[in-house]
Amino acid sequence: MIPYGRQSISEADIAAVVDVLRSDFLTQGPAIPKFEQAMCAKVGAQYGVAVNSATSGLHIACLALGLGPDDLLWTVPNTFVASANCARYCGADVDFVDIDPVTQNISVTALAEKLRTAERLPKIVVPVHFSGQPCDMKEIAILARQYGFKIIEDASHAVGATYFGEPVGSCQYSDIAIFSFHPVKIITSGEGGLALTNDAALAEAMVMLRSHGITRDATRYEQPDRGPWYYEQQMLGYNYRMIDIEAALGLSQLGRLDAFIARRNQLAARYDDLLSGLDIQKPKVLPNRLSSFHLYVVRLTVRDADRHRRVFEKLRADGVGVNVHYTPVHLQPDFQRLGFAPGDFPEAERHGATAISLPMYADLSDEAQLTVVNSLINALGE
Repeated sequence: MIPYGRQSISEADIAAVVDVLRSDFLTQGPAIPKFEQAMCAKVGAQYGVAVNSATSGLHIACLALGLGPDDLLWTVPNTFVASANCARYCGADVDFVDIDPVTQNISVTALAEKLRTAERLPKIVVPVHFSGQPCDMKEIAILARQYGFKIIEDASHAVGATYFGEPVGSCQYSDIAIFSFHPVKIITSGEGGLALTNDAALAEAMVMLRSHGITRDATRYEQPDRGPWYYEQQMLGYNYRMIDIEAALGLSQLGRLDAFIARRNQLAARYDDLLSGLDIQKPKVLPNRLSSFHLYVVRLTVRDADRHRRVFEKLRADGVGVNVHYTPVHLQPDFQRLGFAPGDFPEAERHGATAISLPMYADLSDEAQLTVVNSLINALGE
């Protein structure tokens, strides 16, 4: 089976992990700040807070921005459920904005119209950089200033991407950005995520929230210092810490990030060429953006559930591990119980009903990619 995504692990990665295993610290040691600092240097952000998953990062980002009951978060339906669930973890409500038919990112036109007519404005908007292509962050930031909402970039797909020459994660147009280091993402730490920000207070809050709401900083104590053993829980936090084993792997992987991005873009360009002339919609990267190409998603041009399934199953039968990104979040049973229904976000629904994610990862060989293409050609012809 050719998977739709997989990690690329080098001997240097293995050695980095072994070094930690032989060290004094498996968790809460020096590898974590080294990884945080290296990621900040790479993307140009001031503060990085490593966590055990991007989902955890989204959660504590919402909490740090004060999201709670009676508040509202907007995101897109074309994403993994975590982009919406982070609001619900905080007791807040969630709503969606439909996607752009070309980029499958949040539609700025739809966002502006929803803001203009909304009876209740969001406290936070979470744009998702789908497949690794950055959203229209300049335009979203303008709307944020006009309507007073905060921005969390769900950049889980977009480690290594750039927007008008600036790395995604610099937070130039957002309050917080979240990376994912799941094995199918651009670089991996096994599991893991990172929250990036340029706001010292937000960073400080997220550091505490990832570790039970506890501080050992004597200058912050609310009660008298009772001795060198003392610590204070000052808020309700969580055990969302990354461990040193993961941080060491992530730091080692970071050294190959540029090579990974170059290879993924090379593979995407080759897909574009090999798939030319087929009756499918291929990904389109807008000007002034470098996609990290976490995914390479094609869409059938006609919405036909039976054909969509036949093409998908034929590829799987040929040993091509395709996937669908995504079944729209608002169509999940748990969200339909909140009142969402088919027809609410038509473009996201069209996307989910026609999309197929082809294999895309740095170690995908030219030969394996040709196998994928030939299988797709045959599947489309049946």
